[in-house]
Amino acid sequence: MNFKKIDIENWVRKEHYRYYTEKLKIEVNMTAPIDVKNLLDFCYIHNYKFYPTVIYIVTKVLNKIENFKMFRDNKGNLCVWDKINPNYTIFHQDDKTFSDCWSEYEEDFEKCFQNITTDMHTYKDKKGIKVKEQQPANFYCISCTPWTAFTGYGSRVANGEPAFFPIITMGKYEKNGNRIDMPVNITIAHAVADGYHIGLFFEYLQNEINALKN
Repeated sequence: MNFKKIDIENWVRKEHYRYYTEKLKIEVNMTAPIDVKNLLDFCYIHNYKFYPTVIYIVTKVLNKIENFKMFRDNKGNLCVWDKINPNYTIFHQDDKTFSDCWSEYEEDFEKCFQNITTDMHTYKDKKGIKVKEQQPANFYCISCTPWTAFTGYGSRVANGEPAFFPIITMGKYEKNGNRIDMPVNITIAHAVADGYHIGLFFEYLQNEINALKN
């Protein structure tokens, strides 16, 4: 796990960071529809499972944007990971509970897809919140609620600190004219990201999906 320290005094967001860590500790939370028609076609044609494929794409996009890889070390310094790994949920059909699992991110799709699907299979029947040990510090959270096509989403820890790592929640996809839209929500501490960075996330995510070759 490699990272670099941010030079706060010379960082363009210095005032924003201090304001949102010292005076107004809030998160930014935004939902947007993403057209996943090309992604669904890609998965069908090449026999890939949708969930691990979209986890890879989201992770690839987040790793392109430095603001979504930030954290504070044990001395309170703002730092940036070289990369972040997905921590995703596995749903248990028998008792309707879920478990958290994580996988190592690789830039190569086939390697990363294999990492995720292998972990999903290995831990699919293990119950509890955390089912894979040694979760690294450089992670973000991603989950899916395929039962609901929501238009907004939010979750907060009462009296807690905003999460510097991204929290991604995806919903049920539905046909919308020539599109198949899936709601995607991102939550992040305002100290490290603004609406501009979230806009980049949604733009890059749609571009990655559109670029898939079927």
